[in-house]
This record gives sequence, C-alpha cells and structure tokens, in this order.
Amino acid sequence: MQPVVLERDQHGISRRQISENALKVLYRLNKSGFEAYLVGGGVRDLLLGRQPKDFDIATSATPEQVKQLFSNSRLVGRRFRLAHVLFGRDVIEVATFRGHHHEVNNNKNMSSQSSEGMLLRDNVYGTIEEDAERRDFSINALYYNIADFSVVGFANGLKDLEARRLDLIGDPETRYREDPVRMIRAVRFAAKLGLTISPRTEAPIRSLAPLLSDIPPARLFEETLKLLLAGHGLETYRKLRHYELFAPLFPEAAEVMGQGDNSYGRFLELALINTDERIAKDMRVTPAFLYAALLWGPVETRTQQFMHEGGLNYYDAFLLAMDEVLGRQVKSVAIPRRFSSVVRDIWMLQERLTKRSGKRPHRLLEHPKFRAGYDFLLLRAELNPQLKELAEWWTEFQLANPVDRQQLSRGAQARHNQFGDEPRKPRKRPRRRPRKKKEV
Repeated sequence: MQPVVLERDQHGISRRQISENALKVLYRLNKSGFEAYLVGGGVRDLLLGRQPKDFDIATSATPEQVKQLFSNSRLVGRRFRLAHVLFGRDVIEVATFRGHHHEVNNNKNMSSQSSEGMLLRDNVYGTIEEDAERRDFSINALYYNIADFSVVGFANGLKDLEARRLDLIGDPETRYREDPVRMIRAVRFAAKLGLTISPRTEAPIRSLAPLLSDIPPARLFEETLKLLLAGHGLETYRKLRHYELFAPLFPEAAEVMGQGDNSYGRFLELALINTDERIAKDMRVTPAFLYAALLWGPVETRTQQFMHEGGLNYYDAFLLAMDEVLGRQVKSVAIPRRFSSVVRDIWMLQERLTKRSGKRPHRLLEHPKFRAGYDFLLLRAELNPQLKELAEWWTEFQLANPVDRQQLSRGAQARHNQFGDEPRKPRKRPRRRPRKKKEV
C-alpha cells in the first residue's frame, strides 16, 4: 500500500488546532524514539475544516511501553489493547500499530475469530502500513506525523476525502464479517460528513445486516448514542432504514412500522428533529428521551393487545407493555438502568398528565422528570389533535401564578373531557362495629 505524503506546506492542519494534551503525548513518544501520529477521524476532520471531537494517536510503542512513559495512563481493552492517557477528564487514546492477525502464530491470547469471521481478539502489532490496511475506511487511513508535520494518506484516502466518497478498505464482505459494527459506522460517517457510500461498500450491507445480532448489546448501546445523538440523527435514522440496519437494532419499533403505522414513523422523525435542534443549540439531551420515543409505538401497540386479548384495564395493560417492550429491546441494544428508569418515568407521566383536578397538577410540577414528560407530551400533540388542548393547558398552568393555577385546576372537568381524566372518588369511611357490651 503506497502512501501519499502531503508536506507541511501542502495541507492546512496547524498544531494550534490540536489539543494541548494530544500534543504532549505526541511529543513525548517522538522524543522517546517511537513513531507517533495523530490518526483517523482527527486528521480527517481537520482536513475538512471541522473541529475534531477526539484526538487519537497511533504509535510504534506497545501499550506496556506507553504505560511506562506516562504515569497518568492506564491500559484498557481486551479485543485490542489500548492505552488511555488521562489529563483530568480529557482522555487521549493511544493505540499501537496493528498488524495482520493471519500472519502470526495461532496464539489465542493474541488473535481469535468466530466461525462467522468476526474478530474476537486482535492484539497483533505491526507497522504503519499494516495499520493503515487494518483501518475500516480510506478516509480514516490518514496520519499526521508529529516528527515533520506532514500528512500521510493510504488507500486513496486523500482522494476519497476530496471526492466526498466513503470507501471501505479491503473486501467489504470480509471486513463486515470481521466487525459488523462497520456497517452502522458507514451510515454514521455518511450522514455526519455528507459523504456518498461507494457502490462496492454498500452492496453487501442489506444481506449482512442480521450479523448485528452477534454484537454485545452493551457495545451497540454506545454505538447508537453516536448514531442518534451526534446532531445528525434524522439523516442517520433514514439511512439505517434504507440499508435495513434499523430492524436489527430496534426490532420492536421496526415491527410496528412494518404494520403500516406511518404516524409512528413520523413521530420518531419529529423526536429526532427535536434532538438535532437541541444539539445544534448546544442544549442538553438525554438518551432516555430518545429511547422513550423509539419504543413508544411498541408500548402503545402492546397495551391495546393486552387490553383486547387479556381483558386487562388500561393501567395494568400499560405497565405490562412497558416491561415487555423494554425486556425485549435490551436483548438487542442495552439500556442502562439509569436511562431505562427515566424512560419509564416519561411514559408513566403521559397518563398522569391527563389528571388535572385537585392538587394533582401541583404535585406533578414537582416531579423530577416533569419537564421531560411535558416535552414528550408536546411532541405527541404535534401529531394528535386530541392532545393539543391538554398540552396547551399544561403550558398555561406552568406559566400561571398560584391564584390562576387554582382556577385552571378547578375548571378542569376531568370526568367529562375527551382525555379520559376522572376526578378522584371520595374515600368511603369504614363502618364502625358496635362495641360489645361488657357482661356484668
């Protein structure tokens, strides 16, 4: 693999654009006699005029040698050993040049593959040329050399970047089988950077999409955060649907969409638009809100099924549906408890927000997840006209002073409104038993 080298005066990357901590690591590795490069997405984004989120480093030093050089480092990873150099909350990831796993002795501690070709362990080290061949896409086979400040590109990466083309290095089917996550990475990069996926790179995706079921749910949780919470969620979602990658990740949601529920698909798009807009405004977003939207359709569907088939009342059917949908979903993409509990709160609040009489609205305002539940209601109201009045009522109630809130609460005729809200039934006092007469 012949590299293309851009000398210092042939590219626009400046050390002022690179984080101070990444430069510290690069300089120390270089002064200690090791090759050291800023690599991958950091170089790619700098060449595109974007500010990288992370600065990753590739080096000829082994993880153990990096550990000896940096007392503020730790070794992580089992599939491929890495060094994390810690500067407070800033983490600089340092990886040793990877080699070809098929060229080493069959040492299971170094390299291992599944029967379907997926790499299970990959602690094989090599040269920069071998490392470039092991990278997934050509636009990530780019290296910024701290020794002479040149940019080294492999596999036509510089040409592909200029053409805004996403091309996989090597045989696509083999590379996808090695790591099926590369399929969703292709979609993510295409959506994030506005790239066109090359025909040979996209050709096997649909047939190999089921391989995502072999990936641990915890890893897919991290990948879905990158997919949908990076500011390009709507475009990424559409590409996932286009390449049939959405169903392996969210089978419950895909099943409802397969039943022709266009309103649910539109609801998901509104949630993603809302998330993208918040990220663009540098506002806080939480995975829980997005997961609540992604799984709301299945919860509603299962609730109705439990009511009709099992004769359950709405509340019991709703609780059962929540448990079942979340239980099935975590088999594909894990949802940590800190998020799944918030998802449940958001869903439960949808029913509680219909109760507007008495002191209940005042208590709901104090609920720690009220705002998330209210925002979710607003999202639902955009597609359901029957919820519009309810959403407007809660908007007015929040802005009103205490006196007006009392009037709004009294005016809510819960028993007769179209949202099914009923006033609390008066509690019956238990009948007192007559005292027994003492025997004389």
